[in-house]
Amino acid sequence: MADPKATDGAPRDAAAADTFPRLMLQHAAARPDAPALREKDLGIWQTVTWAQLRDEVTVLAAGLASQGFRRGQNLALIGENRPRLYAGMLAAQVLGGIPVPLYQDAVAQEMVYVFRNAEIGFAIVEDQEQVDKLLEIREQCPQLSHVCYDDPRGLRNYDDPLLLSYERLLEAGREWLARHPGFFEAEVAQGSPEDVAAIFYTSGTTGNPKGVIHAHRSLISVSRVASEMEGLTHDEEVLAYLPIAWIGQNIFSYAQWLVSGFTVNCPESAATVSADMREIGPTYYFAPPRVLEALLTQVTIRMEDAAAPKRRMFHYFMKVAREVGGRLLDGDASVGLLDRLKYRLGRLLVYGPLRNTLGMSRIRVAYTAGEAIGPDLFVFYRSLGINLKQLYGSTETAVFVCVQPNGQVKADTVGPPVEGVELKITEAGEILIRSPGLLREYYKNPEATAEVKDADGWYHTGDAGYFDRDGHLKIIDRARDVGKLAGGALFAPKYIENKLKFFPYIKEAVAFGDERDRVMAFINIDFEACGNWAERRNIPYAGYVDLAGREEVYQLVRECVEQVNADLAQDPMMTDSQIHRFLVLHKELDADDGELTRTRKVRRRFIADKFQALIDALYDGSSSRFIETQVRFEDGRTGSVSADLRIADAKTYSSAQAKRAA
Repeated sequence: MADPKATDGAPRDAAAADTFPRLMLQHAAARPDAPALREKDLGIWQTVTWAQLRDEVTVLAAGLASQGFRRGQNLALIGENRPRLYAGMLAAQVLGGIPVPLYQDAVAQEMVYVFRNAEIGFAIVEDQEQVDKLLEIREQCPQLSHVCYDDPRGLRNYDDPLLLSYERLLEAGREWLARHPGFFEAEVAQGSPEDVAAIFYTSGTTGNPKGVIHAHRSLISVSRVASEMEGLTHDEEVLAYLPIAWIGQNIFSYAQWLVSGFTVNCPESAATVSADMREIGPTYYFAPPRVLEALLTQVTIRMEDAAAPKRRMFHYFMKVAREVGGRLLDGDASVGLLDRLKYRLGRLLVYGPLRNTLGMSRIRVAYTAGEAIGPDLFVFYRSLGINLKQLYGSTETAVFVCVQPNGQVKADTVGPPVEGVELKITEAGEILIRSPGLLREYYKNPEATAEVKDADGWYHTGDAGYFDRDGHLKIIDRARDVGKLAGGALFAPKYIENKLKFFPYIKEAVAFGDERDRVMAFINIDFEACGNWAERRNIPYAGYVDLAGREEVYQLVRECVEQVNADLAQDPMMTDSQIHRFLVLHKELDADDGELTRTRKVRRRFIADKFQALIDALYDGSSSRFIETQVRFEDGRTGSVSADLRIADAKTYSSAQAKRAA
């Protein structure tokens, strides 16, 4: 029988490309000069072809082997999206090692748990910032023996045997290959689709993060199904701007990249993402709701600064877009000729320029996931003609569980299950999943694995939902967060919070009401949007705390809350969940302070415990409450911020009143 591997290690057919290194070799053999990766450096896009990537991974894998990295060991990767970190993931997988991407914005002490739990000895990091973090925790992580850094800036005078530059590691790799001919091909040949491909640590909303183990087969299978469903080809352009530690980014810019062979573009920095996106014009795009909210806030601020005629034109055509834009995108033939003409004119005057400003002119398909998105926010983007769709998944399910097919997109569902995925709903309303993309287990945590994976292979998601008449899954909330008001009515806090966050002036919201008679809320204002609003009205402020406490800002937030109440009043299931009282927090909820996860999910229980005095004040009728809170700054220092927080009442509506208000 013929050997399915070519002499360069590349598989001869697609079926043999069953690990990530083999997929890379397949593209390098078929299209050696095609762009695999681009990175913007000093304002100039630098291209790495598939052949160049193959050559670098070959040498890098040999370099790691020369330092003692062996099959089964874990390799940490920390930094922004960079071609060399992608090469590092591939090199580790070539050797049968296991990449463990970490969040680049995590403080040093947050990394200690992962390094200890995963017994990490090797790390490839981006720059001095990450090097300093690992030097800080080295005594707490005795197994850490090798730290390779990419960017040498600021590290010239670092003389530590733990450290090794990326260039020096490549030199060691070339020497190793000279002494071990055929080494790379032999290592690739040993790989199996059942090998562990990566460990992804969860965001840890309720405790220490858990390491989710995925095999090559689980990540590749779901990526291939989703890519075929959307007709992805090697011509796609993708912007990789989200943390590589988040499995969503990893699936879109690593697993699907290697399955489809498209080009991944790495922005110069977080500050240049918007400009870089306009330059690249991605065709395949992914954004969690928080990113879409931030973009909408920028649009709103710009329109408020515009001249009155331009504002009127914008609002007129956006009304047209909300009425017919999504229907036209779905191919609805019932849209009348006059509405089509209005929309076409709006595309010329408003939608087209706006999409170009957002860098979304070339998008064929865009996904949003990570947490529930507000229907209003979702409809806004689709009304512009952007093919934004919702999907449902998690770290444990390799992202792709449900996807909205073209022409079947709804604002309040996440679509039907993708091919090969089974779903069922328990009597308690919990969603259970059986899929080729399921995690193998939690790393060194059999108890946690047994809690979520039963003997029949069903994964218990902890999410509450149900199927609609068309077989689309509708997510209500996390099952543990869905509760009832004292009167027995449904209380779904995330649903309420998403409605609040649609307003550009509200950045975060936390709703309370489980087992209580009424719903109350904490509000975080968006400092940029509210600051711009205040400046245009000549309202002075000295900083976030001052602005958040202004009477004018409270009135602005009250109007937003009451609009949400009017909307909730028209929903028989949610009318009792209208917000009766609220306060504007004196600080932004922050991951460094433990209030958000690194993916900016609200840690509801932590916040409730930390600000219990404020919750009590909301419910006991107090008009204000003094609070002092410890905060952590970016450089690791701690301080405190205090304020006397005003507590405001909000108008609630009957269903008839809500209809009149609408």
